Amino acid sequence: MKTFKANAVTIGALFIFTTLVGMIDAYFVAPALKQPVTGILHLDSNLLLGAFSVLIMAVGIVFIAIAFFQVVKRQSETIALTYLSLRIVECLLLVVGTICYLYIMALSRNTENVPFNSGYPLAIAMALKIKYVGFQIAMMVLGFGSLFLCYSLYKSRVVPHFISVWGGIGYLLLLISAVLDMCGVIDTTNGLGSLLYIPGGLWEMLVFPLWLFIKGFNVQTTLNEEK
Repeated sequence: MKTFKANAVTIGALFIFTTLVGMIDAYFVAPALKQPVTGILHLDSNLLLGAFSVLIMAVGIVFIAIAFFQVVKRQSETIALTYLSLRIVECLLLVVGTICYLYIMALSRNTENVPFNSGYPLAIAMALKIKYVGFQIAMMVLGFGSLFLCYSLYKSRVVPHFISVWGGIGYLLLLISAVLDMCGVIDTTNGLGSLLYIPGGLWEMLVFPLWLFIKGFNVQTTLNEEK
């Protein structure tokens, strides 16, 4: 029981931490890069901040899946392994964004003695596009994989049903928003498109972590079911 209490606190803290770190890139770094390439070349501090925030978030989400593993395994080892595997895939996709930021920084240091029309703008634009695509696919993977997680939480009743359902709705909207953004239907960084992030964001930042901090997992429920 103490082990799962520790897992609950760890998961809650990691959800808050990774979400906050991800917001640094989403709301402080990425908007600054929506300008002509000539301006991006002078944003080394922003790019470095984005690279580190994305990398830290990528590592943190894997630890979330690891902390969840023993809890979800009680309901289904297959779901536990699926969730862990998909979060690792998400991590790798996010790391691509870190590499893109570092690549742009490397290019910017070499433009002083190179004519600007030498292809550098295209290379930087391509790196930003790769980062964007990688992030959206990562959100699809997160949304899809977390539906399995919420299903397991619902079936095992280690948290109240309303929390599992809220999480499932939030991740379904995240999955849909990433697909629509990739198709050019919405923009998830502003306007109505960003509203689709709200249910899942509230769940990860507030609802689920607070419940884990206060109540933890109702492991006794699964123990009774196993008997």
